[in-house]
Amino acid sequence: MVDIRFGPAGRPINYSGSAKDACSYIKAEGLEAYEYQATYGVKISETSASQLKKNSEDEDVLVSMHAPYYINLSSNKEDVVKRSIQRLIQSAKASEWMGAYRTVFHPGFYTSYTSEEAMKRCKDAINQILDELDILGVKDFIFAPETTGKKSQLGNLNEIIEICRSFDHFEPTVDFAHVYARSGGKINSREDYGQILQKLENELGIKSLHSHFTHIEYTYAGERKHHILLDDNYGPPLRPFIEEIVECGWNITVICESPLIDQDALVMKKIYEKILADRNKRI
Repeated sequence: MVDIRFGPAGRPINYSGSAKDACSYIKAEGLEAYEYQATYGVKISETSASQLKKNSEDEDVLVSMHAPYYINLSSNKEDVVKRSIQRLIQSAKASEWMGAYRTVFHPGFYTSYTSEEAMKRCKDAINQILDELDILGVKDFIFAPETTGKKSQLGNLNEIIEICRSFDHFEPTVDFAHVYARSGGKINSREDYGQILQKLENELGIKSLHSHFTHIEYTYAGERKHHILLDDNYGPPLRPFIEEIVECGWNITVICESPLIDQDALVMKKIYEKILADRNKRI
């Protein structure tokens, strides 16, 4: 059976409890995934993370983790790279505690470097991270570098593929809004989404994907602001995306990053269920 899941990026809007119990709330809403946000640092304790893991297993809610935003593995400042390395080491440890199936992160910025130079610095830093995690005995983690939304950032689709095929313990996160913003709005049809999945399959040999989705406002420089899914003034278009994931046969987790994180995740799920039901009637 194909496994398609929808869920919020962070705690649901009206949820006031702790992260360790969030999966019960998410499951009761009708969702099946949860991306724990360590936006400003990895602050969860091992005890709380273990409780979150049990809650997720009891509720069959798939947990991922977003590592801190203050990560730049390609910085031209050595102290920034060192701190970024430590943040990702902390993230991998916490991911193992909570049973997160992906640890999402933004690779960095080009700063004063060419894209090739920035990539080399990023890979050098990743080698240090993997060596340190091996020494620490941390093994149950999958880093998931995310396609980035600004043209100044390391992390276009080709660069994410390059990172993932260069290392064990790496799988991509495709943020379709970021790809849309960075390309100047060039995702408009089901075929456009399908081409992205085909490229991933051809170059990484995968048929499963962790992804982010929202509507997004962009400028020439790329990402500017996230918008709710019912605001049709912005893209990428939602319905062709859902049509593609119904037909493609991939296992896909879709994390909603709109301002209405869980409510819009439910919007996506309802559209998915309707398109799937219509498809099943035809076959």
